[in-house]
Amino acid sequence: MSEPEDTKLEARLAEQESFEPPESFVEEANVSDPDIYDEFEENWPECWERAAELLTWEEEYDEVLVDDDEPFYEWFTNGKLNASANCLDRHLDDRGDELAIQWEGELGETREYTYEELHREVNEFAAALSELGVEEDDIVTMYMPMIPELPIAMLACARIGAPHSVVFAGFSADALATRMKSADSEYLVTCDGYYRRGDGLDHMTKANEGLADVTHDTTTVVVDRLGDELEHELTENQHDYDDLVADQAGASLEPVVRDAEDMLFLMYTSGTTGQPKGVKHTTGGYLSYVSWTSHAVLDVKPADTYWCSADIGWITGHSYIVYGPLALGTTTVMYEGTPDYPDKDRMWEIVENYGVDQLYTAPTAIRAFMKWGSRYPEQHDLSSLRLLGTVGEPINPKAWKWYYKHIGGEECPIVDTWWQTETGGMMITTLPAIGEMKPGSAGPPLPGISANVVDEAGEEVAPGEAGYVTVDRPWPGMLRTLYRNDERFVSEYWEAYSDSDADEWVYFPEDGAKIDEDGYITILGRVDDVINVSGHRLGTMEIESAVVGVEGVAEAAAVGGDHEMKGEAVYVYVILEDGYEEGAEMEAAIVEGVEESIGPIARPEEVIFTPELPKTRSGKIMRRLLEDIANGDELGNTSTLRNPDVVKDIAKKL
Repeated sequence: MSEPEDTKLEARLAEQESFEPPESFVEEANVSDPDIYDEFEENWPECWERAAELLTWEEEYDEVLVDDDEPFYEWFTNGKLNASANCLDRHLDDRGDELAIQWEGELGETREYTYEELHREVNEFAAALSELGVEEDDIVTMYMPMIPELPIAMLACARIGAPHSVVFAGFSADALATRMKSADSEYLVTCDGYYRRGDGLDHMTKANEGLADVTHDTTTVVVDRLGDELEHELTENQHDYDDLVADQAGASLEPVVRDAEDMLFLMYTSGTTGQPKGVKHTTGGYLSYVSWTSHAVLDVKPADTYWCSADIGWITGHSYIVYGPLALGTTTVMYEGTPDYPDKDRMWEIVENYGVDQLYTAPTAIRAFMKWGSRYPEQHDLSSLRLLGTVGEPINPKAWKWYYKHIGGEECPIVDTWWQTETGGMMITTLPAIGEMKPGSAGPPLPGISANVVDEAGEEVAPGEAGYVTVDRPWPGMLRTLYRNDERFVSEYWEAYSDSDADEWVYFPEDGAKIDEDGYITILGRVDDVINVSGHRLGTMEIESAVVGVEGVAEAAAVGGDHEMKGEAVYVYVILEDGYEEGAEMEAAIVEGVEESIGPIARPEEVIFTPELPKTRSGKIMRRLLEDIANGDELGNTSTLRNPDVVKDIAKKL
């Protein structure tokens, strides 16, 4: 009997610890000179002019970086530009009839937008928004799935100088309301519904529930995605997207000239306090940085068909589905549905049908592909692929090698990218045509990025030792602040390792890591109370608040536990009030409460009932021990607990 393919792969590749990029890729790559690292170091911060040169500026900037008010850095000061014009207008002469967006719906329907067509509809919707009263600097919220009207709305807002705030469509009505109230957003663009696994889902009801909790007046635009499958009625302050665009047919708006430091968008991300943080990204620094990283790391060229399989509701979709690729004039692929509907080869069917050149996806998806087996990609011609990427969380070496073998045919370099909502774009990864790839390790910091791994005292750790990632120089794509909360911006990201007396500010992204003798960094995961589910960051406080909101729950602790598919899954430990009983009914109520408050992405993997939680003598819950229990690991030191016996009792229950 022959060995299974995965076993043979493991045997052949297990001992190989590094991989070189194919020579054919190096010859054609956008960036292939190893000296780029030294050039950026020797010419910092002026080295970032390379990124700015990828854009078209209405007025040239005075200085690359102004750093006299750390950490409130400014990039490309007094430069003027418009993001929509950079993604559309400047491509019309050379690529107007080339595809900008290739969209495929879950049911198999397709829509294509050339740059000229996309430019026309963006102008028409921008005119419609202006007619509704949207003005420069008004924040427009978007609560939409992966349909073309989402990037159209984003670019329309950018065109008229109105920052957008996209809320992931899978989030709850409560999450929508919280973000609209925080941003004082008076405008919402949403849709009636969308498809998942062939079924039409009602999104409009959820949007209306969220709007009902917004205390100020709102105006809503509704895209009709489901047609006759879902009837919906519009209220007085709600408008049909198609009608608005039709009324503005042929409209052309001059792009509003924005300062480089003007806000392009606001994106809310989970925080440890339970209150989402409004991350502010600006027009010049952010757009230049995502353009440069798309060019240098993803090797995007105008002639490419490029696919990032993320959702635009997250920062990955903003940076590497919309702004980066379109600024470079390429074709960006959008897919509405799931990777296993109607069958487990759906992604490979899309790669084959459109001749995708680069695929940028999540380790969560790759682990699912592995589980389903190599027979699914083997049914399709994937030879168009020349680069693979991963994003959202660390990828383990086994999954990396499977991806390299079965999807890339051992001919595609893999960029394992580490970055965050706050960084705007990639920070740590290999440049695909330079140097070797080490499975499981993201790689060195990008040129111009000064990232280190330090201990609790801020000293660099020795190779192989664990520590914390820090970044001790600013970069163009960085967040400028947290919306209306400069104090929290400083305290959350800059104080842990900064020396305020010496004006040395150090960015602390709250991730653990190791570094090897070659300077390659391996990310170990979060060190704060944020759970990374399939690359989506969820605050433990937010989850615990939802659980305690369920009738009968007295106290709760949420932690992340290792999960084969998701990377991390949510484990909730619950103490009930007297008179309430454990069991399936209470568990279902807790799961429902979490989904209603946050969304299905936060659904607990396990609900564990316990009469006590492990706490220190000062009353702090020892989540580290609860994580050990969830992972089945050997329990750590319990000597500091006021109730050490409870840990073993909880472990037995799980």
